[in-house]
Amino acid sequence: MSDHSDERATMIAAGDLQEFAPRGREHCRRHPSALTLQLRRLQPASELCSSDGAAGLVGSLREVTIHERQRESWQLRKGISDVGEEVDYDEELYVASNMVIWSKGSKNQASTVYKAFTVDSPVLQALWCDFTIPQEKSEKSDVSGSDEIVEKCICILQNSCINVHSIEGKDYIAALPFQVANVWPTKYGLLFERSSSSHEVPPSPPREPLPTMFSMLHPLDEITPLVCKSGGVFGSARVQYVADYTLRIVFLNAEPSIVMTYDTVQSLHTVWALRRVKPEEQNTVLKFSEQLGTPQHVATSSSLTAHLRSFSKGDSPVGSPFQNYSSIHSQSRSVSSPSMQSRSPSISNMAALSRSHSPALGVHSFSGVQRFNFSSNAQSPKRHSITHSPNSTSSDSFLIPETEPIVPELCIDHLWTETVTNMREKNSQASKVFITTDLCGQKFLCFLVESQLQLRCVKFQESNDKSQLIFGSVTNIQAKDAAPVQGIDTLLVLEGSGNLVLYSGVVRVGKVFIPGLPAPSLTMSNQMPRPSTPLDSVSTPSKPLNKHLGPLEEGVLLSPVPEIRDSSKLHDSTYVEDCTFQQHGTFIHALRDPVHNRVTLELSNNTMIRITIPEVATSELVKRCLQGIKAILPKEIAVQMLVKWYNAYNAPGGPSYHSEWNLFVTCLMNMMGYNTERLSWTRNLDFEGSLSPVIAPKKARPSETGSDEDWEYLLGSDYHRNFESHPVAKALRLDPLEASAPKDDFSHSLSLDSSTLLFTHIPAVFFVLHLIYEELKLNSLMGEGIRSLVVLLVQLARDLKLEAYIDYYYRDYPALVKTSRQTCIIDQVQTGFMHQPSFFSTEPPSIFQWLSSCLKGEAVQPYPYLPGICERSKLVVVSVALYILGDESAVSNEASRYLYKITSGQRKQQIEQDDNRCSFRQSTSVSSLAEKLVIWMTNVGFTLRDLESLPFGVALPIRDAIYYCREQPASDWPEAVCLLIGRQDLSKQACEGNLQKGKSSVGQVLSSDIPSGTESEEDEDGMNDMNEEVMSLIWSEDLRVQEVRRLLQSARPVRVNVVQMPEASDHEYIEEKENRLLQLCQRTMALPVGRGMFTLFSYHPVPTEQLPIPKLNLTGRAPPRNTTVDLNSGNIDVPPNMACWASFHNGVAAGLKIAPASQIDSAWIVYNKPKIAELANEYAGFLMALGLNGHLTKLATLNIHDYLTKGHEMTSIGLLLGVSAAKLGTMDMAITRLLSIHIPALLPPTSTELDVPHNVQVAAVIGIGLVYQGTAHRHTAEVLLAEIGRPPGPEMEYCTDRESYSLASGLALGMVCLGHGSNLIGMSDLNVPEQLYQYMVGGHRRFQAGMHREKHKSPSYQIKEGDTINVDVTCPGATLALAMIYLKTNNRSIADWLQAPDTMYLLDFVKPEFLLLRTLARCLILWDDILPNSKWVNSNVPQIIRENSISLHATELPSSEDLSLETLAQAHVYIIAGACLSLGFRFAGSENLAAFKCLYKYATDFLKCLSAPTASITGHYNLETCLSVLLLSLSMVMAGSGNLKVLQLCRFMHKKTGGEMNYGFHLAHHMALGLLFLGGGRYSLSTSNSSIAALLCALYPHFPVHSTDNRYHLQALRHLYVLAAEPRLLTPVDVDSNTPCYALIEVTYKGTQWYAEATEELMAPTLLPELHLLKQIRVKGPRYWELLIDLSKGTNHLKSILSKGGVLYVKLRAGQLSYKEDPMGWRSLLAQTVTHRNSEARAFKPEAISAFTSDPALFSFADYFCKPTVNMGQKQEILDLFSSILYECVTQENPEMLPTYIAIDQAVRRLERREMSETFELWQIKLVLEFFSSRSHQERMSRNPNRGLFMNSEFLPVMKCTIDNTLDQWLQAGGDVSLHSYLSGQPAEESQLSMLACFLIYHSVPMPGQLAAGGLEGTTNFSELLLKFKQLNMPVRALLRLAPLLLRNPQSMVL
Repeated sequence: MSDHSDERATMIAAGDLQEFAPRGREHCRRHPSALTLQLRRLQPASELCSSDGAAGLVGSLREVTIHERQRESWQLRKGISDVGEEVDYDEELYVASNMVIWSKGSKNQASTVYKAFTVDSPVLQALWCDFTIPQEKSEKSDVSGSDEIVEKCICILQNSCINVHSIEGKDYIAALPFQVANVWPTKYGLLFERSSSSHEVPPSPPREPLPTMFSMLHPLDEITPLVCKSGGVFGSARVQYVADYTLRIVFLNAEPSIVMTYDTVQSLHTVWALRRVKPEEQNTVLKFSEQLGTPQHVATSSSLTAHLRSFSKGDSPVGSPFQNYSSIHSQSRSVSSPSMQSRSPSISNMAALSRSHSPALGVHSFSGVQRFNFSSNAQSPKRHSITHSPNSTSSDSFLIPETEPIVPELCIDHLWTETVTNMREKNSQASKVFITTDLCGQKFLCFLVESQLQLRCVKFQESNDKSQLIFGSVTNIQAKDAAPVQGIDTLLVLEGSGNLVLYSGVVRVGKVFIPGLPAPSLTMSNQMPRPSTPLDSVSTPSKPLNKHLGPLEEGVLLSPVPEIRDSSKLHDSTYVEDCTFQQHGTFIHALRDPVHNRVTLELSNNTMIRITIPEVATSELVKRCLQGIKAILPKEIAVQMLVKWYNAYNAPGGPSYHSEWNLFVTCLMNMMGYNTERLSWTRNLDFEGSLSPVIAPKKARPSETGSDEDWEYLLGSDYHRNFESHPVAKALRLDPLEASAPKDDFSHSLSLDSSTLLFTHIPAVFFVLHLIYEELKLNSLMGEGIRSLVVLLVQLARDLKLEAYIDYYYRDYPALVKTSRQTCIIDQVQTGFMHQPSFFSTEPPSIFQWLSSCLKGEAVQPYPYLPGICERSKLVVVSVALYILGDESAVSNEASRYLYKITSGQRKQQIEQDDNRCSFRQSTSVSSLAEKLVIWMTNVGFTLRDLESLPFGVALPIRDAIYYCREQPASDWPEAVCLLIGRQDLSKQACEGNLQKGKSSVGQVLSSDIPSGTESEEDEDGMNDMNEEVMSLIWSEDLRVQEVRRLLQSARPVRVNVVQMPEASDHEYIEEKENRLLQLCQRTMALPVGRGMFTLFSYHPVPTEQLPIPKLNLTGRAPPRNTTVDLNSGNIDVPPNMACWASFHNGVAAGLKIAPASQIDSAWIVYNKPKIAELANEYAGFLMALGLNGHLTKLATLNIHDYLTKGHEMTSIGLLLGVSAAKLGTMDMAITRLLSIHIPALLPPTSTELDVPHNVQVAAVIGIGLVYQGTAHRHTAEVLLAEIGRPPGPEMEYCTDRESYSLASGLALGMVCLGHGSNLIGMSDLNVPEQLYQYMVGGHRRFQAGMHREKHKSPSYQIKEGDTINVDVTCPGATLALAMIYLKTNNRSIADWLQAPDTMYLLDFVKPEFLLLRTLARCLILWDDILPNSKWVNSNVPQIIRENSISLHATELPSSEDLSLETLAQAHVYIIAGACLSLGFRFAGSENLAAFKCLYKYATDFLKCLSAPTASITGHYNLETCLSVLLLSLSMVMAGSGNLKVLQLCRFMHKKTGGEMNYGFHLAHHMALGLLFLGGGRYSLSTSNSSIAALLCALYPHFPVHSTDNRYHLQALRHLYVLAAEPRLLTPVDVDSNTPCYALIEVTYKGTQWYAEATEELMAPTLLPELHLLKQIRVKGPRYWELLIDLSKGTNHLKSILSKGGVLYVKLRAGQLSYKEDPMGWRSLLAQTVTHRNSEARAFKPEAISAFTSDPALFSFADYFCKPTVNMGQKQEILDLFSSILYECVTQENPEMLPTYIAIDQAVRRLERREMSETFELWQIKLVLEFFSSRSHQERMSRNPNRGLFMNSEFLPVMKCTIDNTLDQWLQAGGDVSLHSYLSGQPAEESQLSMLACFLIYHSVPMPGQLAAGGLEGTTNFSELLLKFKQLNMPVRALLRLAPLLLRNPQSMVL
């Protein structure tokens, strides 16, 4: 071959040509705004003149003349999908006039417009930018993971502002305070270059330059100047603003974050690192300005100067491109600043003002008003004159203190500047800059200087500590244009001649041939001086390149491309070149838009073509080998090797996929110096029509007829060899065909050409290929590749004379190795030239051998591995080291005990430093090795698919660990771990856990969207959205849920059943009916509160529909004729506004249906506002409900203000309570202000008196309590304490309903100091308890030193209280305040104050009702003394009452003179009610049986008492109140459980409608009913302090008399029970069918002072006890996979499960049926009888498998492999085997072992038939056997004997026995002869080779060389042999078989 081969030979074919036009252009044409343009063009000029004047005409003419093309621009980038993984398509951003169009699309999928933006003024620039929001700034605080959120945005720059649109849909507009020349996206945000206006160049000495570069880190942040840090003259770095107008940014890159600038004066390029400013640098800049600033001098005119200050040139070091910041100079800038010219400042300032309220203003920033007050009146002429007079100082000096400097955010550090040369011309600014990587990963920064037709490439790399970049020298490449091809690490260069050339880094790869374009004529290009001649000879394999490169390397450091010295000649020739081209037609004129490996060519005829540069390799095998060789060679050689390969592979008309490997082998061997022509097996590699220059076209013979040579070619071909060793050939009994040996093969030996590129590196390359071969063995999908690779390895091993390797390959592939024999001779001399790498070992590293030694417990050498290429080997080695050797340090990054890393160069092995340090997260509990292994494997990204492709022997230890973990997993493992161990139930749980709230699919599992059929035609009763499925599981045996719905529905008319008496007239009868209806309506109006409880949080609203609020129906139907009865007929008096509170409650009930996890926003809340005024009350309730479930925080402040100014009382109450509940305990200032306006006591004494309705004041006071709950806030507590005893004012203010205000103040005070008891810090001077005691028992009013002294100077004129306290008003509030402050403190002294009086005299002073409150308060304080029995309840009753009380069942009255029986009887019932109520609080939500029995007994007693004759003494009202209290206590204890007995009591109370039963009692009874079914059984009550406070407000035991009664207690507070409700329902959901099911769970309680640790079994779905009482919860077998939730580590995991609907995924075990299908467990017995292996197991019917598993793959296996068919014959045995294997796998719950069983069985059968052509499977069986006999496995089994069988105990011994027998038979049948010849080193006969290899592998026989070295000569007896073989680690059983041969005695020791 000639040295200079033909130019075309090195051409590279480009693929995928297609015409390119930006997608946006087409879209713009169709865009509406494009039409207006065209219409204007069509108008004649005259009309234009008349229409909009001359300016219009000029404008339109200009529009017409400028061609559209010039105004459009676009950029492309690689598509990014939502998840973040890369996808292969282009995204395009197209800009034309006012439009920006973002489209996505690729070559195989049409591109579509994703978004189009139209703005008001022409778009100057559009770009993509990612902003990072640090976590504090963003509202979404619940996003887990990183502390920064990335907002992907598009930024559109216009003249005066920049629009930012984020993908999530947020839009920002930021005004620009100056004109922007350019915007650049950075890693941190945007970078602006200010366009310098003319008068600034050059600045006269007194003038200051302003900063020229600014950054904006987020659209809401300020625009701040950039600072730079550059070394001073004496090495001291100075920090200063970037203010040099001569610096222009030409390039900015995000990763690594660098900026390239061009200095227009010195015409040099400089590279800077861009980073965030460090705090100390901020301070230097700011201090600097403070020291030098002089107060008088302030620049006045432009907003820019005001906010950016001025700078001056100081003593800057020479050559520094920056001017130092020195002072604010007196010189004011002229008004012609850019922002003035652009538009009136008021607008831009307003825009900036609006932004200055952003939440992200830093510490130093200041309010916009101060900042912009300079330019506020810049328009006035006076100001103009000032600014123009040169020396006047500004008169506004008083403004000085306010101008603070702006804190810079980004900083640039100097990294590198070009060297100065003499010949640089002026305008050599780079027109294109990019970063490219060469094929070996070296990085270059390339910039194209078009004026010089040069591409300058600078090599750079990271320093070792990754902190900075180090730049190398510059290499110049002649280029007219260039573009990077990132996909394959190359760059395309367009030479002056029009040739497209591919470079990798600075190494020329070859020309790119573009089909369809005329190649530039060769004659022309040959005249060109060729800078790159040395690299033109790339394709000549005979000469190595080193000869050429030698002399150059001294001259130019990094580059093999010499710089051109003589540039004049070049310019001439390219000029000539261009001229000639004009005649030739089209040529390439520029390159643009490189994305991945695609690039657009602009042709001279204005068309564009997009081409694809081909890949380096497509086949997995070739990629692996290239990667490995690249890693091991020195970089220069590696690049050349890759260049050669790339040229050979991508020649035009190159090979197809299949022959890629053959081409690779040929190419590689040529580079090593082989003559592939002469080597028989490479000569026969078939290239399908390859034109590679390496292979001469000898093969193409003209003869059509064919010849003998063709046949021989076929016999020698790869295909034939593979086929010969194929099992099918054996099965068909084909005789092997031998090719006659070619004549020339052995006639002369072939020698290698030692001058080739890779010759000296042959050993290294060989070793790497061997490691890749070992790596591929670990992937069972790469079998083909291994066979191809081994042929190459054998050839190299032969030639390097590596006997050990040859033997090793022979043992692996006996059939392949025997065929190739030809060796090539390498001279001894030449061998000396070869590098013997330090890592090369004479013993072949074998991964299987390594594992085998580990399993046997022998000592192991570290296994060599190539980082990044042999990842599987590393994974297997580390996992075995961890699991078998039990070394926990193996998975830490110090794996060097087991692995050593191979790197290029002469460095010795380094300790492995792994990037992804897999530290276990602390939360995950790792107890055993198996768990550690599984978690580690997940962290390195190992998945089930990887596990399936591991060979079965290697995978076995990993599968064993997985099997172990599957039995006992931890509940908090991440999703990936659960997937790996095959627990779908857990992985689904983990997956749900990671979803953000509201996105979870649990909602869908557990909510039935379709209302059941019966309701659809009737009215909505507001209870349709309940989850029927779960409720039917909880209460499966009766219809109690339907019954509750019937009792609580208020949307249908009631039945009014009145019998007409004969004497009553019709009119009277109608009145009677209406009176009866009025009674019934008292009940109907009380129902919504209960309904709200029942439907709590059960609905996810649709954001596009209004929330359905069922109407409150107050009409009736009279039975016989079903006539309507109405209250509005006017026949009877109906109280006014009777239903207003009822509709409020109705609204609350509807609103409480909304689950807290729903997606709701402010707009939806406003959208629900009713149009009709009558519904305002319902809306008020709806708002309160939204507050209670936390959604009201989303309502905009504006809307809150809007609602409150309407002055609608109900709306204010609902809103204030709602907002406070949503901000519970946060001390939120905004809400405090909102509430204070409604509380006169919190306003300053001088403030205007506002007329706030009394109820709103009450709501506001409670609101304060909620917002400050538990904070013990001093001021609030002081005011509330005073408010309890607020005296009535002189003008009748505060006179009505004083009780409820006082109670509210007491409750609020209690909440503020909740549970603080005696440690109220800083309040001792307030004497809170004493003051409260006084309020409770009465006495003289103390002088209040409060703020409101002067308001209460004159007492009320109406109410004469004097200076004593009105106990009737203040007692309830004070009592409950004491109860809450000392809640659960067990403080005896305070409790004794609350003891019921024990003398008659004192009893007379206390209202019996107050005794209830006192008893309740006392018991709540002595929390731990409460016991659930009647003895304790009665112990609260004082002795005097106990002795003289009427027993509840007495029939006659005892008589007594000095005692008032009435007082005693009332005191008795109230005290008992109080004690029972406290019992309800103590055991709320616990379903405590003792408490239930005790309370139930008292409830029935009270019921009897009501009908007893003594009832009149106690009073019906009192008894009803007590009964209601008891009913509520019962429901609190049984909350959410739906207990039947309590339900019957409630239903009984529901039916009582006459007599004493008023609205309040109905309210209490239906609240009890609601609590009983709280949230449809999903919620229960908590007993935390906060919950008790809320329940005290909600269940206050004084009930309203009628529906508008708020005198003693505000009705709205009844809904605060929501704050005490917590989700505690655990619903098991079957993970396969996704339906709720029953499962047995075991709950373990922590031990307490009352009981020891205990466990209890519950059938879920069930309500759990309060979580803080529990130790652990486990799902119990035998039906479901066990699952443990350990609460000792924290309850968050379980809380999150419960809050997301309580779904716990469970998975049925094999052979088990669910409790629904098989409640008693009888049908599952069928499965168990078969499971214990007995004689019927053979008779297992494949149909029965459905009872065991739901896996479709197993079904089909049973179908195809286990069903007997007709005339089976000997197949029956296999069928039986398969059936029993399948059975085994399914019943033992490890179906993934099925393939292993079958593989072992098939392998053993193949061995029996002697058809093993590769010993791969035998190795695996050997590993399996060794694993089961390994010590670690034995120990595990002994530690855990009841563990399921991982592999059937009978199967392996049978298989082992079969293998032994087969091999022994072979030995006796003549195998010993070939074994003997093998051991003595003679060739064995061919037919025996494969069995011999099997024997050697199975018995781990050492190599003949090792045996010889062992000195076995002369041993005569077996014992000596044993000793000598000790070192060789050979098992005794193998030795027994070898002994006869070794001891030379013929009789075998194996019979």
